[in-house]
Amino acid sequence: MHIFYEEDGAFRAASILTDNASSLQVENAHGKRSKIKASSVLLRFAQPGLTEFMAQAEAVAADMDVEFLWECCPAEDFGFDMLATEYFGHAPTPVEAAGTLIRLHSSPMYFYKKGKGHYKAAPPEALKAALASAEKKRLQASLQARYTEELSAFTLPPEFTDKLPYLLYKPDRNTLEVKALEAACAATHLSVAHLLQRCGALPSTHAYHLQRFLFEYFPHGTGFPEVALNAWPELPLAEASAFSIDDATTTEIDDAFSVTPLADGNWRIGVHIAAPALGIAPGSPGDVIAAQRLSTVYMPGDKITMLPDNVVQAFTLETSRICPTLSMYLDVAADTLAVLNTESRIERILISANLRHDTLEPLFNEATLAAGQQDYPFAPELTLLWNLAQKLENARGKAADSNMQQLDYNFYVESDHVTITTRRRGSPIDKVVSELMIFVNSEWGKLLATQDVAGIYRTQNNGKVKMSTVPAPHQGLGVAQYLWSSSPLRRYVDFINQRQIISVLRNEPPVYAQNDTTLFTVMRDFDMAYTSYNEFQRTMERYWCLRWLLQEKTKMNAQPLATLSPTLSRPASEGANESLRELIVDAMVLRENLVRFADIPLVSRIPSLPELPPNTRVLLEIGEIDLLDLNVATRFISTIEEEVAA
Repeated sequence: MHIFYEEDGAFRAASILTDNASSLQVENAHGKRSKIKASSVLLRFAQPGLTEFMAQAEAVAADMDVEFLWECCPAEDFGFDMLATEYFGHAPTPVEAAGTLIRLHSSPMYFYKKGKGHYKAAPPEALKAALASAEKKRLQASLQARYTEELSAFTLPPEFTDKLPYLLYKPDRNTLEVKALEAACAATHLSVAHLLQRCGALPSTHAYHLQRFLFEYFPHGTGFPEVALNAWPELPLAEASAFSIDDATTTEIDDAFSVTPLADGNWRIGVHIAAPALGIAPGSPGDVIAAQRLSTVYMPGDKITMLPDNVVQAFTLETSRICPTLSMYLDVAADTLAVLNTESRIERILISANLRHDTLEPLFNEATLAAGQQDYPFAPELTLLWNLAQKLENARGKAADSNMQQLDYNFYVESDHVTITTRRRGSPIDKVVSELMIFVNSEWGKLLATQDVAGIYRTQNNGKVKMSTVPAPHQGLGVAQYLWSSSPLRRYVDFINQRQIISVLRNEPPVYAQNDTTLFTVMRDFDMAYTSYNEFQRTMERYWCLRWLLQEKTKMNAQPLATLSPTLSRPASEGANESLRELIVDAMVLRENLVRFADIPLVSRIPSLPELPPNTRVLLEIGEIDLLDLNVATRFISTIEEEVAA
């Protein structure tokens, strides 16, 4: 004798070995024995055999019309055997009864289970909704399959076009598009970005990185609404004229300098800071924009300004213009260059020149200063400022050559061609600007502190730098307090502090009182934004470093082999074609397998690098460059010493 029973939500058939009152010992078609409860038995039968029974029952279930079953079943609960009798028109055979049960159980939208072998027909409205849902899922599954098939063939489905930013930067794994994309990535063994690039969905690798940043931090775009400037009182005109020193691409010129001889033989040095706080009132549209952006965003070849262009143009210290400034004058002794007195003013000043690093550096440097060369514009003024900067640096307790080994890198991008130049930190140009900025920021911080006016300070204690509304020493700079106030066109913290300084100079109540929650909000938001903006800048600098390597590789392969230095390129193998030249670059070991490339600010891990001491110079072969993942495949060739010996 055999039985048909339910176990763990599935139907099984087995032969009876022992039949007790409450349980049975059974054996299935594969010889496995088990003990089941008598209440689990749904049918007992003698014929056919176990294997044939299940096959025939499933065939009967497959042939049954579930809609007809639903229409002919009673409204109340019913047993499967009763419905089988109604359906077949006679007492069902065990196979027919089992087939009916299997069909009922496999149609949960039509029949609700009410116990072992008992069901109830779904109400019409519920069935209609369930069928509609099932059809929707079927269509979605079909659509997802089409998406996956097209993506796997590197064709972008038309439906993906307006969803690309979300697919790339904020994927929702509950959507069909993301499910299909993940399935296609698994099939092609590509990342999302690489797959979509193969599908032609990315305008460029540069756009991929830029749009990721804009998607998160500028979801409404980088443009500005119209911003009107407030009128400010007529300001006195300074007797001196000023000149600025900036990079060639700088348009937000925040600071300038003036040098005036005094009747007693001493000098008056002016540091003049652009004053946008004069034209933007607290809470005005321009202020709201600046508070949202918090800083200008820099990247090689481009930037996103903190302030609208009309505000920048109104206050930038551009040549041949008379500009409003917040100025600090230093009366300096002619012989010792000691600072005898300082005075701060709100005024207008004529900007006589915008000096640029690229043209000034060859003229104003250690060599020309040592030779006493004075055959360039503003040479006497720059020489005096250089000597003063050294005095100010010494007064802070800093060694004169403390920064001489550090390099700053400048990126210039034009028509996708990148040029990377270096400027040694601590050079005369760098020191003149940095020392005078440190001085005025420290002095204006002291001014706010002595007047008990709130400000936002940069402090450093035991190596940890933080922002604070309480003045405290900045150990790294060697000053008693340090206020960011010299870049109000580019940083909102400087803009906030400039308002406070102006209120002190005008003998007006400060815009922000002590413990004003606005200051704490600005500190928190600025710190987060500034960190993110700097991280983005580093990302884009890495991108353009890799583009520079590709550029050099292309340039190298375009030249005849005989014209190239053996330390820059070599054939990939003996007798190799010139098109297969390798790009070999110089790098410096930092630690373990981490190196810093020469000429560009690129740091990378080299798996093939042997154990070498730090500062060892090595030659590396440049392999495949991935501009989406920002990786470069490199192979260790030799140390520079080994190369020279060879």
